[in-house]
Amino acid sequence: MNPLNRDERLVRHGLDASSADVVIALAGNPNVGKSTVFNTLTGLKQHTGNWPGKTVVRAEGSYSFNRRKYKVVDLPGTYSLLSASADEEIARDFILFGRPDVTVVVVDATRLERNMNLVLQVLEITEKVVVALNLMDEARRHGITVDDRSLMRELGVPVVPLVARTGEGVPALLQRIEEVATGSYECRPRRVWTESPKLRKAVDRVVERLKRAFPTLPNARWVALRLLEGDQRIAEAVRTGELGRIASLEGTAVMRKAKEDARVVA
Repeated sequence: MNPLNRDERLVRHGLDASSADVVIALAGNPNVGKSTVFNTLTGLKQHTGNWPGKTVVRAEGSYSFNRRKYKVVDLPGTYSLLSASADEEIARDFILFGRPDVTVVVVDATRLERNMNLVLQVLEITEKVVVALNLMDEARRHGITVDDRSLMRELGVPVVPLVARTGEGVPALLQRIEEVATGSYECRPRRVWTESPKLRKAVDRVVERLKRAFPTLPNARWVALRLLEGDQRIAEAVRTGELGRIASLEGTAVMRKAKEDARVVA
């Protein structure tokens, strides 16, 4: 175990994620420093394996902060959650069905507009989000100023300026994760719904049917929208019943075991 320093309360546990109290999903575009954030929190150097049934690399580790133990699941880097690739499918399924306690979306402060697409998609699925505004040193070097407080107001979730490579902003990130996980910070994401009355009625009908067919489905509205948009992967999962199996497994037994046993991958 390796404390960050004597004044802070981070203890890195590396691979030992047994008896974790909180599960964190770490999401982000490729090349935003997500792996550096993961390594900074856990003390690992990207211990990797494969997601079950997939060839996509995964990494997981843990840390303690203020007497709580956090398991960190590093999701594949992806630009979108619309499932055009195995990476996107894995990230989407874990956030939607795995029900992590907090999803940390790492973004590049020098390319914020490009990264916002993923942030907004994650906010459609879950409100328990912290945005890690990484590479602030690069932004400063290029003369880029990011108003994190205004961004936080616009998104309705915490935004933390960060330089993961040097540890700048890490104590604030740990604090925000804890606040969101415990509910002391109430996230109120600003979601822009632009459905017409006819579309809203169609969504409501699909949601009603989904809830009847899959009672454990955590975000039926998001799934309904994907079905109406013609998402073939979701449609196939509905037809085969896979959607119900994923929701049941990821949302209950797997996540429970993930918090108790580091060998189980949520």
